[in-house]
Amino acid sequence: MSSKYERLRLKNQLCFPLYAASREVTKKYRPYLEALDLTYTQYIAMMVFWEDKKLNVKELGRKLMLDCGTLSPVLKSLEAKGYISRTRSRSDERALDLVITEKGEALADRAVEIPESVAGCISIEAEEAAELYRILYKILSKGEDVNDK
Repeated sequence: MSSKYERLRLKNQLCFPLYAASREVTKKYRPYLEALDLTYTQYIAMMVFWEDKKLNVKELGRKLMLDCGTLSPVLKSLEAKGYISRTRSRSDERALDLVITEKGEALADRAVEIPESVAGCISIEAEEAAELYRILYKILSKGEDVNDK
């Protein structure tokens, strides 16, 4: 490949190892999540519910960096499993209010060991993980601390 096209080499792309690492890490979650009958997207949504208890679709989408079209089937499935309830907002009929149910709360007890189990499958030190976390959020937030939003 001529130097003109050097930037097109896969090995020179930041996007590729990010993509591949994301897929690999998500794959590590699969056996733990299958035991809970959750997809990865359902799991991260439940993590928000375990923390916030009640929010609307727009707030959930912002926290998960997902659009409404992606969230709709996830929320329908979580509701069908009895983990959340969805109701029309009283203040804005177009909006949906989301609330975790008792069954959804109880699921946290079954999921509490997952982060540690998955971390044990990933071969980086705690300091490296903290630095990677900082760098990834820097990319996602364009330098802003997204946890403060």
